[in-house]
Amino acid sequence: MTGRAVLGLVAVIAVLAGAYFVPLPSIGQARDWSESLGPWFPWLFFVVYTVVTIGPIPRSTFTVMSGVLFGPVIGFTGSLAAATVSAVVAFWLARRLGRDRVQPWLSKPVVATVEARLERRGWLAVGSLRLIPAVPFSLVNYLSGLSSIRVVPYLIATVLGSAPGTAAVVFLGDALTGKANPVMIAMSGCLFTIGVIGLIVDARIPVTDHHNQASQLD
Repeated sequence: MTGRAVLGLVAVIAVLAGAYFVPLPSIGQARDWSESLGPWFPWLFFVVYTVVTIGPIPRSTFTVMSGVLFGPVIGFTGSLAAATVSAVVAFWLARRLGRDRVQPWLSKPVVATVEARLERRGWLAVGSLRLIPAVPFSLVNYLSGLSSIRVVPYLIATVLGSAPGTAAVVFLGDALTGKANPVMIAMSGCLFTIGVIGLIVDARIPVTDHHNQASQLD
């Protein structure tokens, strides 16, 4: 058994033991529990969200929990802010470290496809890739940092491309508590639809030189 396997086994045992011995609130009680921890808890949660997702860690769990713990407004605002800061930091680190050091995090089969799309479409690809749930968030961060895309277009595309999916997942988390607002659920559906439309529009836009695109926005 490798060291990584041992660590994984220990982690699983620790989680199971914690779940058995430590009383945790149900989903319906989770928001009341988070509010009882004080005003500092959302700040701490979103700082952890930001730091953890700089690495190749999926952000979906944090995003769902944002809706469960904090509701649609704080959950969406905090999640989008945390994801954006995380994306910019990961972009900057990849650019500073270079491909050789980032390569261990680029082992997924989809790497070549994502990289080719970034090369052809530049910052437009960043926005459209953020709309596709199957594309790892961190992978787009690293590959964008290794490309010639400039940081300002990257930042704008990240915010616009991440917003619909983030809202949909946060509102789903809010709905799990049983306290969901029907208006928010409808808004989630609208934002998801906007995301789909964005993908269709992007697919129909002719490929242009992304260096020119970047210079226009930066």
